[in-house]
Amino acid sequence: MARQHGYEYIWIDTCCIDKSSSAELSEAINSMFKWYETSGLCLVFLADFTESSGLDPDSLSKSRWFTRGWTLQELLAPPEVKFYDFNWTFVGDRSIRSILSDFSIGTRMNWDSDRRTTREEDTSYSLLGIFDVNMPLMYGEGGSKAFRRLRNEIIRTSTNDQSIVGWGAEADQNRHSSVLAHHPMHSG
Repeated sequence: MARQHGYEYIWIDTCCIDKSSSAELSEAINSMFKWYETSGLCLVFLADFTESSGLDPDSLSKSRWFTRGWTLQELLAPPEVKFYDFNWTFVGDRSIRSILSDFSIGTRMNWDSDRRTTREEDTSYSLLGIFDVNMPLMYGEGGSKAFRRLRNEIIRTSTNDQSIVGWGAEADQNRHSSVLAHHPMHSG
């Protein structure tokens, strides 16, 4: 399929990252958004979608691809994204790339609030590039701690955007009021 679009080489994240090496995994996750951003094209295979289901946005968005945490950066970063159904039939594209800085932190958090990952920490780690932050990966720390570290890094590096303060405000387990969410799924 890549050759049909004039590309000689492809990169498949699920095949090309050595997950047995924590150093390589950390480098790959912290660099992944940039890799997508500098790519020419992202081909998306929707294994659970068929063109005969209809191309309206509601039916397309029900594909599992749109619920996975890691695919958000595949949708946002590349200059061009082409979608194919389980028969490799072209079903549509996203060819206009928005500049992420045009969207508030709260808006970018909301994009991820309904997505899921297999490992709870990946809910936060999959957002690193979307917020242009780097941080060490600590699998086993739990989703709340990973998100707290991500949130603190976003606050540390953001200049004028205070939308994270009101986004997902809630009370914590100790009944202490908090103006900061404890998890990206807590969208208020």
